[in-house]
Amino acid sequence: MQTVLLIDDDIELVEMLKEYLELESFDVQIAHDGAIGAQMALKQSYDIVVLDVMMPKLNGIEALKAIRQHSNVPIIMLTAKGDNTDRIIGLELGADDYVPKPSSPREIVARIRAILRRVKPEDPQDDAQTNTQESNGTSPHITQQINVGALSIWPAKRQVTWNGQLVTLTSTEFNLLEILAKNAGQVVTKQDLSQFALGRPLARFDRSIDVHLSSVRHKLGLLPDGRQCIQTVFRLGYQLLK
Repeated sequence: MQTVLLIDDDIELVEMLKEYLELESFDVQIAHDGAIGAQMALKQSYDIVVLDVMMPKLNGIEALKAIRQHSNVPIIMLTAKGDNTDRIIGLELGADDYVPKPSSPREIVARIRAILRRVKPEDPQDDAQTNTQESNGTSPHITQQINVGALSIWPAKRQVTWNGQLVTLTSTEFNLLEILAKNAGQVVTKQDLSQFALGRPLARFDRSIDVHLSSVRHKLGLLPDGRQCIQTVFRLGYQLLK
């Protein structure tokens, strides 16, 4: 059973979401403030954390920072509808995705499942079926090692090295880099990146992909000639240089 930690001070919302998640066969634990939630996230092993931004004692942004200092557990932020500042800050600090509030339990569960599908290795038969069905070649599940210049990716272990040095990525950053590496030398649209890395269509004015890839660029560093290995292709998408 996959485990979810809900960190939100809205007791009514949390209880409703907990009940919905349990009906969907998740094991759910709850914290009603950021300080306790961050402690729980670091003391126990969870498959995913759902974290509200506005909370007492320690807000969601500070709780996210505390968790990310020691853990790469997938994190979905709950943000006020239209509050782009909190969303971008959360993504820059390592959140994997966000859901605007108010939102339905069904949408939150869909986002949780989308991230968990990409974090947990699938059965090899499922991979084969997925690769057959997704003929555009942008599926994030690849079983063999990928090498592109100084970059090496081991999808089964979800491990990345750059010039032989281990690179620590969030689950969404890994998904994005894996898709770009599989299509190295080709442009991958932001729509495809959002669909296969985040598990959802790209929304209008959504900067999630840009923020995540900015973080990946920072972690990888520059090529010997001073260029970024991930290039923005204006109005089209992104390309990993061969």
